[in-house]
Amino acid sequence: MAELTLPIPRRSGAPSVSPSPAGSATSSWRDVGPAPVVLLLGPEEYLAARGFESVRRRTRETEPDAETVRLDAAQYEPGSLIMLGSPSLFGGTQIIEARGLAQMNDAFLQDALEYVSNPAPDVVLVMHHAGGTRGKKLLDSLKSGKAVVVECQPLKKDSDKVDFATAEFRNARRRIEPDAVRALVAAVGSSLSELAAACHQLASDSDGVISTETVEKYYGGRIEATGFKVADAALAGRGGQALAMLRHALSSGADPVPLLAALAMKLRAVAKVYGVRGSSAQLAKELGMAPWQVDQARREAQRWSPEGLNHCIQVLAEADAQVKGEARDPIYAVERAVTAIALGGTATGR
Repeated sequence: MAELTLPIPRRSGAPSVSPSPAGSATSSWRDVGPAPVVLLLGPEEYLAARGFESVRRRTRETEPDAETVRLDAAQYEPGSLIMLGSPSLFGGTQIIEARGLAQMNDAFLQDALEYVSNPAPDVVLVMHHAGGTRGKKLLDSLKSGKAVVVECQPLKKDSDKVDFATAEFRNARRRIEPDAVRALVAAVGSSLSELAAACHQLASDSDGVISTETVEKYYGGRIEATGFKVADAALAGRGGQALAMLRHALSSGADPVPLLAALAMKLRAVAKVYGVRGSSAQLAKELGMAPWQVDQARREAQRWSPEGLNHCIQVLAEADAQVKGEARDPIYAVERAVTAIALGGTATGR
């Protein structure tokens, strides 16, 4: 059932929700505001939560008494949306938040199709669909109609996470060094909600410009245990340090599979830029990398030969198969790969 509280009378002179122009519009989850229908589309739950919060906050900037009602599309009871969207005797703006559209039942699909064709005045309907084909007819109607569509897709690239974290600090009116942002992403970037929480903690608990040293102070132990730190040390030729950090990570319970994935990602970046000419910005666009990643990979490529790269790529492929079940000792496979990379591919490990 909907979570409903008693509506509060509308303030005199308060603006109503204005309809969108014909055709769907797009907006950012950071600043999406009230509209008759808002669709949060994508599987990243954290971004969807921020989208819901943004609509709620911006609606209440002009309508502080706006009421919020929540619906579960999977457990929806027929007629609920139509009833909630009906004009209230007390007046006032109402926010209806519908979650779980990827598992919507037939009753929700039918009522939502009817409702979005003629949205109620003074109502903001915000819906989240995590993806999939369920309710495709409704999604097509929203995209071609008057809904505001907000993309909530996962941030898979480190460059996207760096941009996300940079924007979080900018919104908090805090300055952070570029290297510090990258260190923070390397430490806590696997979960977007965790990365956002780390940004907020650093912004509130530290003074002055946030440096790499500040990030190391708060998250240094985690940074040392990541595959990216191991990979950076190995690619720089610091084999002893790379092996020490690898063993520390493994002893702390780290899974060898993502550790190896970090090594592979770093080595692929070196292979992409090896012998290629052009500016960092140009190559970044062509290769799907950030300019700083191109610069770093170019520096690391200076100690490599084509033969060394080919050998280490083969070693990584063998190690990948071994850590996924083809060897009794997956840890040895990862250590062998780290050693080969640290030596620039000159060691066979045999």
